[in-house]
Amino acid sequence: MTQPFELPHFYMPYPARLNPHLEEARAHSTEWARETGMLEGSGIWTQADLEAHDYGLLCSYTHPDCDGPALSLITDWYVWVFFFDDHFLDMYKRTQDRAAGKAHLDRLPLFMPLDLSTPVPELQNPVEAGLADLWARTVPSMSVDWRRRFSVATEHLLNESMWELSNINEGRIANPVEYIEMRRKVGGAPWSAGLVEYATAEVPAAVAGSRPLRVLMETFADAVHLRNDLFSYQREVEDEGENSNGVLVLETFFDCSTQEAADTVNDILTSRLHQFEHTALTEVPALAAEKGLTQGEAAAIAAYTKGLQDWQSGGHEWHLRSSRYMNQGATPTSPWHHLTGPGTSAADIGALLASAASERLRAYSHVPFQQVGPSLLPDFRMPYEVELNPHLDAARLRLTAWMRGTGMLSEGVWDEDKLTANDLALCSAGLDPDGTAGELDLSAQWLAWGTYADDYYPLVFGSRRDLAGARHATARLSACMPLAGEPVPVPVSGMERGLIDLWARTTAGMSADDRLFLRQSVDTMTESWLWELSNQLQHRVPDPVDYLEMRRATFGSDLTLSLARRGHAPAVPPEVYRSGPVRSLENAAIDYGMLVNDVFSYQKEIQYEGELHNAILVVQNFFGVDYPTALRVVHDLMTQRMRQFEHVVANELPVVYDDFELSAEAREAMRTYVHDLQNWMAGVLNWHRRVDRYKPDHLARRSHGFLPDRPPLAPSLGVG
Repeated sequence: MTQPFELPHFYMPYPARLNPHLEEARAHSTEWARETGMLEGSGIWTQADLEAHDYGLLCSYTHPDCDGPALSLITDWYVWVFFFDDHFLDMYKRTQDRAAGKAHLDRLPLFMPLDLSTPVPELQNPVEAGLADLWARTVPSMSVDWRRRFSVATEHLLNESMWELSNINEGRIANPVEYIEMRRKVGGAPWSAGLVEYATAEVPAAVAGSRPLRVLMETFADAVHLRNDLFSYQREVEDEGENSNGVLVLETFFDCSTQEAADTVNDILTSRLHQFEHTALTEVPALAAEKGLTQGEAAAIAAYTKGLQDWQSGGHEWHLRSSRYMNQGATPTSPWHHLTGPGTSAADIGALLASAASERLRAYSHVPFQQVGPSLLPDFRMPYEVELNPHLDAARLRLTAWMRGTGMLSEGVWDEDKLTANDLALCSAGLDPDGTAGELDLSAQWLAWGTYADDYYPLVFGSRRDLAGARHATARLSACMPLAGEPVPVPVSGMERGLIDLWARTTAGMSADDRLFLRQSVDTMTESWLWELSNQLQHRVPDPVDYLEMRRATFGSDLTLSLARRGHAPAVPPEVYRSGPVRSLENAAIDYGMLVNDVFSYQKEIQYEGELHNAILVVQNFFGVDYPTALRVVHDLMTQRMRQFEHVVANELPVVYDDFELSAEAREAMRTYVHDLQNWMAGVLNWHRRVDRYKPDHLARRSHGFLPDRPPLAPSLGVG
């Protein structure tokens, strides 16, 4: 069969190595698969199928250093997960039987109890038999924290198969942002990262949820999945009718040829590997120092990181050899292996190094403060009408008085003229058109505080290249939000006075869980500004995937959602908010709003501020295209995110309501929440259109810098 595209040149800097216990793992996994019912008689595999796939070879390449028993156990896990995938395809995807597929998936978490003394249900099929056996053999040697994280990754891998099935039923191809997010769950690489911990060393629980460790796992996952998409396109798309493939997603989004889409997928894959290396070499060491990790804990992270690298190179080598994939014409091994033979010249080595360097260095090549304006504004898709709160005019006056009282108008960053140009009360009036005067005031003050602080960080800390001062200020802001009546710092800045006041008024009467979620939301936002500062100091335009995900944090998405959910509990169970469709709905709305901001703020940020964090610039830098072309890409993505929001509302939320058997009260609360998100998107777009903050005349008059003759307030390093 002719291949649909020529496989690209893969970036693979780590040589693949083979575990010496390969034959032991092959023999053990074959016998184990037979004992659990996965071979003859299952209707899915025969022994010949299993031998052709050669999961023993996969695990021997991806885990080259573990001992024989560990390799056999890991190989059993991979036999199980691939059997699950093929079983689900045959039983539920091909038949498009969603109800039976959901019933099958609902039982599987019962076979992964955190406490092994918990009884499990009677086994009904090979998938359940394999999972029960593997869980019992694996978790005794792992911590409760690892068990919890691995069980969640396994549930995501299983449950998001329903997302793939729903897309097949609807003939729907995901947009690129949705695809990357969902592929991490259904593709299983986070799950694989858990087995890397089993084979190497557990990640310390204190930092397992930190950004650097999360990015290591996510970049690993994205590279693994995108590589698999390239090798499996022919089998998945042409044979199985699968819609969840990155090449097909980009082919559809960009309306380009399959070869062009494959080359772009490989570019993103390479970028994710570069991001992995950047994080491992810059962010992880800083995290170890910041958190005071012991030598043993730091060594565990290093071993885990090396394990992820081994998986990348080993997984690539297996794809080249397995009958499961198209691999004709692919480079047989790491390109470095070709530079040592007879006839290899310095020019060959130089060409390889130049290619790798050009891809890596493009992130650092942007020339700041170029004249680019005025910002071009496309025809935005907005199906929802904006409504304004009737208390708007009075809220403007009260917001000015509040900002003046906190001192935020006397620190050299904003004055009343800038506050007026920003008109945050107008934004709140669109976001909360039905709120009381008090609710509108609180909303406007939160928006003003967040926007002011977002301006403050790059101006004050960025201009001084003072990342340490920014970290200290961020820690103090977190301390301004006590969870259980702890004393707060004596405020030394307008930011701190404003946050202390907002926190006290917002959390009065709030439950402990809601207070914790709100503080975590603010912490996520303020800590993401440190990420921006770090990039600013390195003069580094971020990787596209990293940018879009971090932009949600820098935009204050979690804070927005926390405030939007107020009043909807306890009618809506928390697990509904954690469900895939609701998270997809929220992310689509947030992405639309933050991309609106990037479109309107392009001139302000690129020309006047020398900013690196704008989606249009990120697209320009990554694809090497001009401003209008990059704008079209971002606008298309915005449109797709809005369409996804509409799709989830119309097609996925009704299923969620039925799956969770929501009461009439809870369904009405969710409809209100959806309406709040619609108001949020319409209000954000309306605010950007009307305020002076982004208009060329205002920018020319008040370019975004320190106020004339007024140096910015230096934050105190005291802890009083």
